[in-house]
Amino acid sequence: MWLQKSLQSKLLLGMIVCAIIPLTISIIISYRTTSSSVQSQIVDINQQAMDSSTYYVKRYLDNLDQITLSFYFDPVLMGYLRSPSSADYAERMYISNQVYSISKERPEFRAVRFASSQTGEVYSDSAFLRLGEGDPPGSISTPEDDQAGWGETYGYEVVTMNGERLLAFHKPIIDYPRTHLLGILTIYIGPDELGQLVRPGEVSTTEGEQVFLLIRRDHELLYASQQGQESLLGLEMDPAPWNGDKGYVQGKWAGQEGVLVYVTDDYKGMPLTLVKYIPSAVMHEAANETLRKSLAIPLMMTLLVLLCSSLLSYMFMTPIKRLVRSIAQVQAGNFDMQPIPARQDELGVLEHRFQSMVRGLDDLMNREYRHRLELTTAHLKMLQAQINPHFLYNSLQSIGTLALRQGAPEVNEKIAELGYILRYSMDLKTESVPLHKEIEHIENYMSLQLGRFRDRLSYELSCPPEALSILVPKMILQPLVENSIVHGMEKGTGRGAIHMAVELKAEALVISVMDNGKGIEASVLEGLQREYGGRQPTSGKESGIGLINVLERLRLRYGSRFTWEIRSIPYEETIIQLHIPLEERKDMQPAASAQEVHSV
Repeated sequence: MWLQKSLQSKLLLGMIVCAIIPLTISIIISYRTTSSSVQSQIVDINQQAMDSSTYYVKRYLDNLDQITLSFYFDPVLMGYLRSPSSADYAERMYISNQVYSISKERPEFRAVRFASSQTGEVYSDSAFLRLGEGDPPGSISTPEDDQAGWGETYGYEVVTMNGERLLAFHKPIIDYPRTHLLGILTIYIGPDELGQLVRPGEVSTTEGEQVFLLIRRDHELLYASQQGQESLLGLEMDPAPWNGDKGYVQGKWAGQEGVLVYVTDDYKGMPLTLVKYIPSAVMHEAANETLRKSLAIPLMMTLLVLLCSSLLSYMFMTPIKRLVRSIAQVQAGNFDMQPIPARQDELGVLEHRFQSMVRGLDDLMNREYRHRLELTTAHLKMLQAQINPHFLYNSLQSIGTLALRQGAPEVNEKIAELGYILRYSMDLKTESVPLHKEIEHIENYMSLQLGRFRDRLSYELSCPPEALSILVPKMILQPLVENSIVHGMEKGTGRGAIHMAVELKAEALVISVMDNGKGIEASVLEGLQREYGGRQPTSGKESGIGLINVLERLRLRYGSRFTWEIRSIPYEETIIQLHIPLEERKDMQPAASAQEVHSV
C-alpha cells in the first residue's frame, strides 16, 4: 500500500534493484583476483620503502662519524691526549667536558666513553659507566690488534646495557698525520632514532607486522619493532638468502605463516640488512579489500538515489517554505517582500502572483494612510476655523505692545517668537518649504525653550549655505528636537545639549539631530524599527508618535529612496539621522537668522 501511494518509494526501489547488477559483476571480478598478484604488489611497495629506510640509516651513521670529528678541531684537547703522562685535574676536567658535550649532541646517546691509549685513563658521561672503572660492554679491539675487523666494520657492534639493546660505535682517535693511536671514543646509541628511521618506511601498521635491522656479517640484531625482542629465535627460516641484494621468502614468525621481505646494503664495508615480516593475514586482507571496493559501487548507487531524492525534495519544498515565510511577514504587517529567483514552473508563478498581490495590498494601505492624514488635516483646519488665526495674531501683537509700554522688551520678543511659531504651524496650505524656513522655525522654538531652561540647555546648529534653498516637507525638524528635550533632557538629568547638523551630499540631504540625554532603550529602538517597517499605527507611547509621523510622511513622499538611522548610548549620544533625496531648490535669499553655524 505504501508503495502505491509514494512515487519517491518507487524510485528508490527501482534504483536499488538496478544496483544488484553491478554488485554481481564486482563479486565476480574480486574472485578472479589472484592472491599472488596482491602479494607481489605488497612486496614491491615494501621493498621501495625499505630502500629509503636503509638510505636514511646510512646517512645517520655518517652523521655519527661527523660528531666524533669534534676531537680533532680542538688543538688543546689533542695536546692533552698526546701527553704520555697522567693528566692533572684541569686536564681531566677538560677532557671530561668534551666527552660530556658529545653526550648531549643527541637525545638518543645513552653513554659516551673515551679510553686513552697513552695513559690508560677512561672518561665517561653516563650513569651506566663509572669513571675509570673496568671496560665497556662488548668486545672492543684496537686497529693495531684487529686491522681487518676495523676495516670491515669500522667499529660497530650491538651491546646490551641495563636490558636495552644499543649500538656501540667505536671511533679510534688517531694522531694524524701519524698513525699513532691516541685512544678510542665509544658512543652508545639507543634505538629511538633508528626506530624513527626504519618505521616511517613501513607501508602499513597492520597488527602482526615486524621490522628488524641487522648489522655485520653475523647478522647481529640491532633493532626490532616489537619491544623486548632480543633475538631472532621466533623466526623460522634460513637467513642465508639475506646476503643477496633484495627479495622475499616464505617463512614463519612465532608460528604464524607469512612473507619476509629483506633489503641488504653496505656501509663502509659493514653489511646492513633490513627485514620485514608480513603475516599472511595481511595478504588475505588485501584481497578482501578488493572485494569491499567492489561492494562500494552499489553503495554509491544507493547514496546517489538518496541524494537525488533529497535534491528533488529541496527543489519543491524551498519555494513552498519561502511562500509560507512571506505569508507570515504579511500577517505581521511587513509588506517588504524580498526578491525571489526567477522560476518558470507553477511554483514560480504562484510566488510571483503572491508578491503582486502583496504589492497591491501595500498600495491600498498607503492610500488608506493618506486618507487618514487628509482626515487629520481636515480636523486641524476645523480647529483652526474655531479660533480665528487673525484674532489670535492680533491679540498676541496687542499683548506684546502692552509689554513694551510696561518696559518688558524680552516679553515682547518671546510673544513675537510664539506668534511666528503659531503662524508657521497653522499654515496648512503649504506642504513644502525651503530648508531655511524650517531652520527659522527651529530657532524661534529653541529661543522659547532656552528662555525656559536657561543655562541647563545648550543648542548648536550647523548648515552649509548651499543647502538652505532645498525644499523639504514642512514640520519635520521640530518633532525631532522636541523629542530630544522632552524625552532626553526632562526625563533624564534635567540638563543637556542638542546639536542639529545638516550635510549636503551628492544625492541626499542628511539631517542629524543629536543629544546627550537619557537615550532610548534597545527594546524601544526595536519597536520603532518594527513599527515603521510594518506600517502599523503607533503604540500610543509619546516617545514614538512624533518620530513615526515624520518618518511616515517622508516615506509616503519619497518612497524607498528615503532612509533613516537611529542609535543611542544613554547619557552619551543619541542620534536620529534622515537621508532625504534631493528633488529641487528654490532660488531665494535665505533669512538673516539662518547662519552657517549657530550656537546658543
